[in-house]
Amino acid sequence: MGSSPNSKPKIVRGTAGYVLEDVPHLADYIPDLPTYSNPLQNNPAYSVVKQYFVHVDDSVPQKIIANKDSPRGIHFRRAGPRQKVYFEADDVQAAIVTCGGLCPGLNTVIRELVCALYHMYGVKKVLGINGGYKGFYAHNTISLTPKSVNDIHKRGGTILGSSRGGHDTTKIVDSIQDRGINQVFIIGGDGTQRGADRIFEEIRRRRLKVAVVGIPKTIDNDIPVIDKSFGFDTAVEEAQRAINAAHVEAESGENGIGVVKLMGRYSGFIAMYATLASRDVDCCLIPESPFYLEGPGGLFEFAEKRLKENGHMVIVIAEGAGQELVSESIQSMHKQDASGNKLLQDVGLWISQKIKEYFTKQKTMNINLKYIDPTYMIRAVPSNASDNVYCTLLAQSAVHGAMAGYTGFTSGLVNGRQTYIPFYRIIEGQNKVVITDRMWARLLSSTNQPSFTICKSVTEEKREEETTGEQ
Repeated sequence: MGSSPNSKPKIVRGTAGYVLEDVPHLADYIPDLPTYSNPLQNNPAYSVVKQYFVHVDDSVPQKIIANKDSPRGIHFRRAGPRQKVYFEADDVQAAIVTCGGLCPGLNTVIRELVCALYHMYGVKKVLGINGGYKGFYAHNTISLTPKSVNDIHKRGGTILGSSRGGHDTTKIVDSIQDRGINQVFIIGGDGTQRGADRIFEEIRRRRLKVAVVGIPKTIDNDIPVIDKSFGFDTAVEEAQRAINAAHVEAESGENGIGVVKLMGRYSGFIAMYATLASRDVDCCLIPESPFYLEGPGGLFEFAEKRLKENGHMVIVIAEGAGQELVSESIQSMHKQDASGNKLLQDVGLWISQKIKEYFTKQKTMNINLKYIDPTYMIRAVPSNASDNVYCTLLAQSAVHGAMAGYTGFTSGLVNGRQTYIPFYRIIEGQNKVVITDRMWARLLSSTNQPSFTICKSVTEEKREEETTGEQ
C-alpha cells in the first residue's frame, strides 16, 4: 500500500545512517496547542520508578543484528509516557472499537485501555463502539468503566462485538465529530488499520484535535514490522490440543493419519510454531511453501513411506496452503468476504479426500484418516498469561501515545520494545514465513519432511536430462 496519498512520511535523519520513521503529531497541523503536566508524576504507583518518562529522542531499531560497519538503519519512536500531555482528563472523550475476526486477547486490550485511561490519566468518559466500524454511524455505543470491564479478560471474543467491512470514512468522522470524541482506539488487522489510516487522514484534513491510534490484531501474525501480534501465543498453545488429539487418533488405528487444519490465510506462522512445539507432527504445509501430491518427492509418496516406517502420521496444514491445487477443480478464486479477503476452500477436507482416494487406488494399505478443524475453538478462547501481559503493554502504550498528542500510529512490539509505528508501515504488506530462513529449516529437520520445492526441482531436472538424452 505504501504511505497515504494525502501525506508524506515523517522522516528524521541522523548521523551514521540513522533514520527515524516518525509518527504524526497533533501539533503538526494544529498550531499553538496547550500542553499540561503528565498526571503520572503525582501517581504513587510510579513515584518509585526512576526515569519513568520516555526521553523525547528515544527510538528503537527495526533491525537489531548489525556488524561494525553496519549503518544504524531504520528506527521507530519508543512508546511510553511523556512529561507533557496534550489533553486534560476532563476534556477527553475516548472511543474503542474492535473490527474483523475474533482473536484471543481482544477483551484484555479493551479492559486495559479503559483502566489505563481511568487510573493513569483520570479519564472518565470512554465509549465502546458496538459492532465494528459500522457502529460509529449506527449509533451503537456503551459506556465503559473499570468496573464494567473488570472481569472481561476471562472471556473469549469481544464485549463490543465485531464485524467485517462497513467502513465509510466520512460517516465515521462525522460521528466522531458530532459526539465530541477526541481519542479513538481501533483494534484490528491490516484491513482495519488501512481504515484507521483513512480516518486519520480525514481528521487531519478537517484539522480536528482527535488522536487516532491502532492496536494490531491478527491471530495469523501476518502484520509486518512488529515482532508478533497478540493472541498468537494463545493460538499456538491451543493448537497443541488439536494436534495431540490427531496424534492419539492416528496412533490408535492401523495406518492412522491425523490431519489438522490451522489458521493461516496467507501466512503459516501458527502451523509452523505449533508443529515445532508439538514434536508429534510428520508434515507441515503452509501457504509460503508450495507442495505437490503425486510423483517422486510428493506428499503421497512421503505419507506412504512414513506409514510403513511408523504405522501412523500427523499432517498439519494451514488454511491458505495448497489453494492453487484446490482451485484447479473448484472455480472460486475471485470470491471475497466483506473485508476484501479471498474466500478460501476448505483445504483440510480436500487434502483428506485426496489422501483417501490415493490409498484406495493404490490398494497397498488400508488407512484410517481423521480430520480435525479447531479454527473457531482456537479463535474463541480467552488469552493465555503471556498474551495477557502483551495486551496490557500494547494498551498502555497506546494510551500514553494518545495523551502525548501522537496520532496516526499503531502501537507495536519491535525487537522486544514497545514502539509507535506509522500506519503506512503497518499496511504496506504482509508478514510471511521466509522458507529460506533458519526457522523453516528447523521445522524441516524436526519433522524430517521433504522440502517439496527442492524435490520438484530435482525431479524436473531429471526429466530434462532424460529428455535431452533421448534426443
